[in-house]
Amino acid sequence: MAVNIEKPAQRSLRPLGGAAAVLLLLLVAVPAGARQDSPVAAGERPVAAGEKPAEDKKPAGEGKKPSKKQKKAKDKDLIAALPEKYRIWLDDVEAILGEGEKDLFLELEKDYQRDAFIERFWKARDPYPDTGRNEYREDYQGRVREARETFGGVKDDRGKVLLTNGWPAERIEVRCAPWLVPTEVWYYQQSDTVRFEFLLIFYKMWGAGAFRLYEPFDGLQALSGDQTRLSGNFIESHCGESGRALLAALAFYQSQGGQLGTMSLMGRIVAPPEVLEKEWIATFSAYSTDLPPGAATFDAKLEVNYPSRNQSRTVLQGNVLVPKTELGTTVLGSSESYNLLLTGEILREGQLFDGFRYKFDFPVAEAPERLPLLFERSLRAGSYHLIYKVEDLASGKQHRAEQALEVPSIEMAPIQYDSETERILAEANAAISSGETTVKIPPLLGGWQTGMVRIEALTTGNDIAKMVFTLDDLPILIKNKAPWNVELDLGKTPRARILRLEAFDAAGKSLATDERVLNAGDHRFAVRLSEPRPNKMYSKSVRAQAEIVVPKGDVVERVELYLNETLLATLYQPPWTLPVLLPEDGAAPAYVRAVAYRPDGSAAEDLVFINAPDLENVEVDFVELYTLVVDGNRPVQGLTQTDFTIFEDGARQEIVRFEKVENLPIHAGVLLDTSASMEGQLDGARRAALQFFERTIKPRDRAALMTFNDHPLLAAPFTSEVPRIAAALAGTKAERGTSLYDAVIFALYGFNGINGQKALVLLSDGKDESSRFSYEDMLDYARRSRVAIYPIGLALPKLDMEVRRKLNKLAEETGGRSFFLDQAAELDAAYQQIETELRSRYLLAYQSSNTSSSQAFRSIEVKTKPGLEAKTLRGYYP
Repeated sequence: MAVNIEKPAQRSLRPLGGAAAVLLLLLVAVPAGARQDSPVAAGERPVAAGEKPAEDKKPAGEGKKPSKKQKKAKDKDLIAALPEKYRIWLDDVEAILGEGEKDLFLELEKDYQRDAFIERFWKARDPYPDTGRNEYREDYQGRVREARETFGGVKDDRGKVLLTNGWPAERIEVRCAPWLVPTEVWYYQQSDTVRFEFLLIFYKMWGAGAFRLYEPFDGLQALSGDQTRLSGNFIESHCGESGRALLAALAFYQSQGGQLGTMSLMGRIVAPPEVLEKEWIATFSAYSTDLPPGAATFDAKLEVNYPSRNQSRTVLQGNVLVPKTELGTTVLGSSESYNLLLTGEILREGQLFDGFRYKFDFPVAEAPERLPLLFERSLRAGSYHLIYKVEDLASGKQHRAEQALEVPSIEMAPIQYDSETERILAEANAAISSGETTVKIPPLLGGWQTGMVRIEALTTGNDIAKMVFTLDDLPILIKNKAPWNVELDLGKTPRARILRLEAFDAAGKSLATDERVLNAGDHRFAVRLSEPRPNKMYSKSVRAQAEIVVPKGDVVERVELYLNETLLATLYQPPWTLPVLLPEDGAAPAYVRAVAYRPDGSAAEDLVFINAPDLENVEVDFVELYTLVVDGNRPVQGLTQTDFTIFEDGARQEIVRFEKVENLPIHAGVLLDTSASMEGQLDGARRAALQFFERTIKPRDRAALMTFNDHPLLAAPFTSEVPRIAAALAGTKAERGTSLYDAVIFALYGFNGINGQKALVLLSDGKDESSRFSYEDMLDYARRSRVAIYPIGLALPKLDMEVRRKLNKLAEETGGRSFFLDQAAELDAAYQQIETELRSRYLLAYQSSNTSSSQAFRSIEVKTKPGLEAKTLRGYYP
């Protein structure tokens, strides 16, 4: 949706101009009943008039689901019972309500829940969630105001189309009384939802009431004002130039292939726009603290403590103690456990201030008599109201309670309670940052970072006596006074580097730390445990605090916290912090592990050892090899782990993970040459690339489009939405020179921070002309990227063996394959081969036996059955 709306003037009896005039001439010339190629997406099947959608068809007999008529009547009653401001809100957003959103809103019983729903509704559509503004909400509300001013409200079909598509490029009033009812034609070059030219007709049925959107089954007579039998010749003869606009619109409707084709197009035009945060409804509904009717209940006790402060807020620590005698257990194999779900809402002045949800798992053999459900929130001083619910997942029994909270000011000394909770969490609470001393590495501006870079830490507090700087786990600088800055040489190419700062006081006590990955890329998904501290001694409790980085526009579904391999709790919202109780032998060596998940199932994790002060920290590389086995050029399937042997620098390695890649997600990028020499081939290259994306990208996959001429450009960032990539492909133009090596480094930089299977398809028709990086720079960077590269040389001169050699080596070093084609018509076969290979790989993983601190390149060789070839990375840099 465009942020700035320019409202076009209403026009009458004025000819269409520009592209609209050309479209008019084409459409008027279409004979009745003729069919043109429809822009409706391939595979879409419209629902015929009178046909019920498949999901509404029920087997014979009694159905539990109410009929559409019953549901409509029930919804009408629920809406009538709402306070006025919520009825108005529902009217305003009806045009963009997604599946399930209206039903969920009508199920809510309390105003604070409805207010929270409305805030999340808009947040889920915010195109730039990192900014303080919600541009989509501002734009939409502006359109609502314009619909009221222009059309008298949002119930008029013109208002609905305005809300979802914006203003048309041309709005023409068809003045042809008394033969036509009031009619308008809207012409769009493209809209927010449909990316091609189209026309719409609006009319007043019987000449009265609100305007409605004309659909083909309405029939031409619906536009008649005096019941005259209308025809195209009659309209052209009696209605002048505005009648010609109406004829153009009618011809456009006909060009869609009759009623079904036009209905499918209309469905796309009036459909609610896609919600950016697709999982928000399920997340919101899971946070309800209401008890279902007839639920069995049990008793529990809540203890509340305020152990410290966290920067400008006070830490609220809650502990719901649940007697295990009240609960059922879940048996899975040889494991038996208690499984509890804790959901809470914190209200302030009647409004929802905070919500939380945790899942706790207790092995039966280790469970105390009262199971502690610990939660932690950071609140400003003041009065609150806490509502919480505990659900026993085994028995279905539940507990619900409410409690007033008086959160003390941070200036006050922490309130101490002589309680079980306060005693067992003393160690964990000692790790809570007071906010008086902090260290922060600011983000570096300007994209990737190379060469000499100066970084100055942001700090608060006056007790920092020493700062230690480490880069990639190697100490590089110790400073004993401010300014706390460092100059780093990050090298010629934009490699990912880990910078860590740790502040100490005069006595050598660690005060604060921070860590940042430089040149991480925009798609990094990672988790880091900032607490507990490695190898520190704990006896009763530790504080687990995870810091998570997700790609822009993505979300974290949940974070699981483990003590050794025992799952303790699952957190569903930030802050990703929780006190963790240790067993009675808590001083024994152990590790805390955090695993973060995204909605697509991808995961990132971190692990910290505790109570092991003499443990030597040995870095062991975990190497994943996405390996293709071929017999000639044919991929070989059906192999097992025993069919593979891995060697690193000649030393045999033990395979610790083996998996077929067929169902694993793929991150695929296409790097498309758009230099001037591609002008004759670009149309074919675009079509083949789009077909590759359409065939290859499944819901869990991600794809990106990069283009280059004398400079590279990210045309479409990683997404699973092929139409976004199609729109970017449509905007490409062949011009200027070729900077091939720069473009490859730029494209590979975009993969930084992405785990799993990664592939880059490089399509170019010439050699490098103007890159600032050399071929050796590019090859070294490609080796470090762990991205399989598939170069496609298009129409390369037969004698240009040097370019062919370089592209071949790039493919061989990264585990890809090179193709050399004479024309764009051959691209589709190459793309099909690449797709087949990506879905035919094996994932082999091993922990390197090389514990050397050397950063030198390590060569890899994978061997398989005689007569077969295993293609994968030639090596890696540790």
